[in-house]
Amino acid sequence: MPSDTPRKALLDCLLTSHPHQRIRMMMASFASLVMMCCAALMNLLAQAGIMRTDWTLWWTLATSAGWASVLVLIRSGYSQRLSDPALTQWQIRYALVMTAFAYFLLGPARGISLIVLSLILMFGVFGTSPRQMLINIAFALLVFGVAFMYVLERQESGYLAELEFAYGAMVLLLLMVSVFVSIRLHAIRQRMARQKQDLTRALGRIQHLAAHDDLTGLVNRRHMTQLMETAQQHSAPSLLLALLDIDHFKRINDTHGHAVGDQVLCAFTSAVQGSLRSGDVLARWGGEEFVLMLRTSDIAHAAQLLERVRAAVAALTIPTPSEPIRLTVSIGWAAQTNGETPAESIENTLEQADQALYYAKAQGRNQVVSYAYVAQVCHTPLADNSAPNQHSLATPKAAAC
Repeated sequence: MPSDTPRKALLDCLLTSHPHQRIRMMMASFASLVMMCCAALMNLLAQAGIMRTDWTLWWTLATSAGWASVLVLIRSGYSQRLSDPALTQWQIRYALVMTAFAYFLLGPARGISLIVLSLILMFGVFGTSPRQMLINIAFALLVFGVAFMYVLERQESGYLAELEFAYGAMVLLLLMVSVFVSIRLHAIRQRMARQKQDLTRALGRIQHLAAHDDLTGLVNRRHMTQLMETAQQHSAPSLLLALLDIDHFKRINDTHGHAVGDQVLCAFTSAVQGSLRSGDVLARWGGEEFVLMLRTSDIAHAAQLLERVRAAVAALTIPTPSEPIRLTVSIGWAAQTNGETPAESIENTLEQADQALYYAKAQGRNQVVSYAYVAQVCHTPLADNSAPNQHSLATPKAAAC
């Protein structure tokens, strides 16, 4: 909305447009607001005569200068050069110093500083690690110890030793609780991080199983269809699809059993993949049938690659308890048709590759046949981009039409 533009520009000017820096600025601004509220309260108490006005003024100026420095360092981006870009440790320790200083300035109302201390510790618990928190606790013991010693030494009017010891006990209790909460929060964060990693791995595994064949590890039919549509939309060169069918695979299953059949499928997969280029995609289409996607405009090179695949499979020997198995594969392939939607082009190309595969089977198997060759021999209409294929490495007979 137009009315949001000036407000967004103002927020970007004050808090920056960088998301991480904006969060740091917001947190530092909130801490500054808390300390300024404390300064306002102290000035009210000073006006009421509970504490010295001149010391309160200096405390207010020191507090304002400290947090203004934090905001400037974060807003300018200089803090990003530091190991703690949010200046969290600096803010906590400076706040502890100013709170301890306020403790002996507040006189009879010094118990108010314990509320501020609890806010600082809460901020530290959520913004630091247990190790950093322990360092901050030690620092808090130091500065508040100095404050307590100063108060004990001066023993101003209204001083009660019992009350001071009660304040000291409250400070120790707050520090001990902060350490405990920090350790517990750290353990919870670690557990949540592990659970997130486990969920991420499980999700990745589920996504992999949904897109891949369990046995061969190849992409499955559904995922291959998506890959083909994507490739067809973004592919500058032609998209060639080949159907590969293991010859007499049913006979292997019937003779040697399904365990050997699974072994054959895995060996076949390895042999085919060993003959492919990095950009080619092989998928298990169903049973002993596979689909190979080639992204190339070089028809002759594609035909040679498919012949290399056929030869690699023919060279396979798979040992079995009874006798070694020799494999062969029949391959039918076709190029995509121009001027169609991705789904139509893929469907038509697969249908043409299936016709070429049927022709290869009819001509004795163990050969590579293109749809262009089948169309030429059988006198069927060709798609616009399917010129008669002089690159087919098989020489099937027209009788198979």
